[in-house]
Amino acid sequence: MKTLAFILGLACAASALSQTYDPDRVNAKAVKTYEKAIEFLSDNALPEAIPLLLQSIREDSNYVEAYLSLAGVLGQLKRYDQSVRMYEKARSKDTGYFRIYHLPYSINLAGQGRFEEALAAVNYFLSYPRLNDKSVKSGEYRKKTYEFAIAYAKQHPNTGYVFKPQNLGDSVNTPKSEYYPSVTVTDSLLVFTRRVDAMREDFIESRITQNGFGAAKTISGDINEEPKKGAITVSQDGEWLLFTGQLTDQAYKSFDIYISYATLQGWSEPKNMGPAINTEFWETGPALSPDKNALYFSSNRPGGYGGSDLYVSYRQPNGKWAPAVNMGPEINSAGDEMAPFIHADNQTLYYTSNGLPGYGNQDLFVARKNEKGEWGKPENLGYPINTIENEGSLAVSSDGLTAYYASDRSDSRGGFDLYRFDMRSDIRPRRTLYVKGHVIDKKTNKPLPSSVELTDNSNNQALMKVQTDELGEYFITLPTGKDYTFTVNRKGYLFYSELYELSGKQADSVYKKDIYLQPVELNVVTTFRNIRFATNSYEIPKDGFIELEKLLQVLNENPSLKLEISGHTDNIGNPEDNMLLSANRARAIVDYLSDKGIDNKRLTYKGYGASKPVADNATEAGRAQNRRTTFTVTGL
Repeated sequence: MKTLAFILGLACAASALSQTYDPDRVNAKAVKTYEKAIEFLSDNALPEAIPLLLQSIREDSNYVEAYLSLAGVLGQLKRYDQSVRMYEKARSKDTGYFRIYHLPYSINLAGQGRFEEALAAVNYFLSYPRLNDKSVKSGEYRKKTYEFAIAYAKQHPNTGYVFKPQNLGDSVNTPKSEYYPSVTVTDSLLVFTRRVDAMREDFIESRITQNGFGAAKTISGDINEEPKKGAITVSQDGEWLLFTGQLTDQAYKSFDIYISYATLQGWSEPKNMGPAINTEFWETGPALSPDKNALYFSSNRPGGYGGSDLYVSYRQPNGKWAPAVNMGPEINSAGDEMAPFIHADNQTLYYTSNGLPGYGNQDLFVARKNEKGEWGKPENLGYPINTIENEGSLAVSSDGLTAYYASDRSDSRGGFDLYRFDMRSDIRPRRTLYVKGHVIDKKTNKPLPSSVELTDNSNNQALMKVQTDELGEYFITLPTGKDYTFTVNRKGYLFYSELYELSGKQADSVYKKDIYLQPVELNVVTTFRNIRFATNSYEIPKDGFIELEKLLQVLNENPSLKLEISGHTDNIGNPEDNMLLSANRARAIVDYLSDKGIDNKRLTYKGYGASKPVADNATEAGRAQNRRTTFTVTGL
């Protein structure tokens, strides 16, 4: 009611500017009806006031206050087009009386996306010399947002994108409010919060199938027992739930972040995530990276850049969380940053801010990691995704094409409903593939808890690192558009390496791959996947160092281990040249390992040329397999 109260309060100031309108000459019956409407407005019953305001206008078609109040109510209900018409009706009655109303009029023009007209209206408002400081501040704030909107539109010309949110329907939404959507990376489970009553929020889930959304139901287990809880997120493998709550026996003081795990009996009893994450201040909006190694959230603890800032905590190799750190002034502002969401690509972060340049109130932003793994400057998602109203949390499907968010649009079942819409191409994250399976001992077939890592071949930067569970199960996303190396490590075993060349591959595929780790044993031969030398060259390729670093780790963990590095070629070319080239390639690897501190006595090398083929040299595919570099365990 703040805006409406401001509008009603302008009437006295406007009367002094009147050219023809005289409030004292309004029909008495119309005034009586108008006063009944004001009683409803005082109780925040906006829809109930509309018929009475319309009736008072019918009783006196020159009743300017009735037009203005009706315009204010319609604006509060986001019926911007009707609001603008009512303001213009009032203006047509008396332009002088209306002059001071150009501020709320501009706001409703902006609500329709008519930002240039809104800017003209607010400039006219600000030209009035008798405005108080509060009015000037309000006008200047709106002017700044309209100028931003106009500049953004010029920098982002319309390419045919249509913003058309679709209500998720009666399977998901109810007359209650639904919000904080979260989806698994397989886009098979939607988790969200539902406000049950003034004192209670519950966590709800809906299964997503080819036929749409299954009937939403309360999440099973202990997680819903406490009433005081709110923002929720599901890990992208569907195994963890994190949420904001104030559990009576575990809270530090205010709302904290809690975690619950999937079990056969439902979700486990929630546990406070501890002092590395939580403080006596407010922590909310948890968002978990796809590898479950980074937790992003919002907190209003002291020491930040504004009211609420975004923080991140990283999970350590021992499973404990490191103390959370502020994400810095590029991400945070003097305002409030809330509702982070990290996409399955582990490179793209969405969140809301009311302190960064935008359309007013809370806008949605996207920030992306650069080649060094640093967060770049956040970008506003633009109109009409962002509006003059508060925008809430956003979740984006793994393919980057669909977004889920909460809104109280005109087709809402009541309060906030969940919607989905197509993402504009320039604000999409990277599309992803994902790989899941088990890590298994090659000799015993027993599951192995291991470290699974994904590295960007272009810069040798580790993008994700996942620790498998006790059953050796792993789940990792592979952002498309680049080439990656997928490695698995465990002490006492030779490393496993797989090359994923995705720069030209389609997204949205699921790979299932069980990985068999070879125990460190005599005479075991392993082929390097990434070390593919250029023609007639023995310079180690840039992405080959990924595997060599893993081999160094094995050598350092097994200080008595001895290896032979072997070079092999196909049968094309002079045999003597091939023998020399293969030996030089093997020696280049030995030299690298020696330079890294490995004793030369533990390393030998040999070139075999084309003498040990593993495939038919009659085909290009066979010759490609024969052009290889390997290492063999020669001593323990």
